[in-house]
Amino acid sequence: MSATTKPYHIGRKISRIRELKDMKQEALAQALGISQQSVSAIENSENLEEEKLKEIAKALGVSVEAIKNFSEESIINYFNNIYDNGVFNTGNYCNFNPLDKVVELYERLVQAEKDKNEYLEKLLKEK
Repeated sequence: MSATTKPYHIGRKISRIRELKDMKQEALAQALGISQQSVSAIENSENLEEEKLKEIAKALGVSVEAIKNFSEESIINYFNNIYDNGVFNTGNYCNFNPLDKVVELYERLVQAEKDKNEYLEKLLKEK
């Protein structure tokens, strides 16, 4: 077997999808109503029954086909295409200095406090 061909291993695909969804084995186990050790065993399995695969797909929020066809290369290509096609490169960059905004807000708060103090002093003098 060459280094570029990898055997079909459904458990590894489930594990990677779970990790990409930032889900722990315990969370998947709870969603499936099984133990964490059972999830570990599933992720070490090369093949699974179709019904079990459907349950896992539902718990992960993906289709059975997404699990079967999952590959690291496709994920990398997907994200590269998103960035290359400008979905995340919209040109909407911050055109102001956030520190300037903080300083402006602080100055407005100080002025509001000064105004409040002047008003309270005016009320005190009227009494």
